[in-house]
Amino acid sequence: MFSSIEEVREKLADQKYICSTEIATVVYLAEKLEKPVLVEGPAGVGKTDLGKVTAAALGRDFIRLQCYEGLDEAKSLYEWEYSKQLLYTQILKDVLAEELADAKSLAEAVDRVARQDEVFFSQKFIVPRPLLKAITSEKPALILIDEVDKSDPEFEAFLLEILSDFQVSIPELETLAATHIPMVVLTSNNARELSDALKRRCLHLFIDFPDWEQELEIVRLKVPDISARLAEQVVKAVQRLRKLDIKKTPGISETLDWARALMVLGADSLDQELVRNTLNIILKYEKDIQKAKESLRQIVEG
Repeated sequence: MFSSIEEVREKLADQKYICSTEIATVVYLAEKLEKPVLVEGPAGVGKTDLGKVTAAALGRDFIRLQCYEGLDEAKSLYEWEYSKQLLYTQILKDVLAEELADAKSLAEAVDRVARQDEVFFSQKFIVPRPLLKAITSEKPALILIDEVDKSDPEFEAFLLEILSDFQVSIPELETLAATHIPMVVLTSNNARELSDALKRRCLHLFIDFPDWEQELEIVRLKVPDISARLAEQVVKAVQRLRKLDIKKTPGISETLDWARALMVLGADSLDQELVRNTLNIILKYEKDIQKAKESLRQIVEG
């Protein structure tokens, strides 16, 4: 458990995650209040990583549910293995025949079969998916529900029940309540507007692109062998790229990829030719690359 906001920052830093006091405060409160956190912001700013490093810092099991269009209860909660259940029935057919051999009526036979329900309707036949794994985990867990905005509104409504009660009803069995209340981190890239009901159940956190100093600190932490000069030039160039009118703004992950690529190339400083030849590492659309090439001098020299 976190004992203070400052400890959150320290433990996340130990996991090589640089966070602001605002982020640390939300993480601290989420654990203490046992409330989910909805993390919104542009792609590539560290929303997913926040869930991973928080789990590691707390020593919790990390469980991830990747959302997508068409995601439903069966894929996120559990699936019932009917084929395995049928196999058990075939294997135990002779045993059942002996059990029913001296039954004097159909009703008695049905009663005897019913007494074996726990054999044929048990958790042996359940394939747990991420949500059920988080609820039934024997030790405290953290579940990351990643890119929840990509799921359908119907799945979002289903999530509300899970996040409210941290229990699930399985028709073939019973209601399973959480052994330990899992910590929940939901992320969204704002592909669609999430419901007020979901937002009301969560603490809200918006992570934006870092400022120059924070991004430089991240680069130095994640790419320790980079020279001070090159690190500063890379961060300045990325910050200038973000000011262009482009379709996909480069995130922190692209900054780090670019820095590592330049290290592989043996670069010790940026020039226009080097930037021109490596723009495809940080920009993902050809029109964005062409627009950046038109502003090479501004990007490199400011």
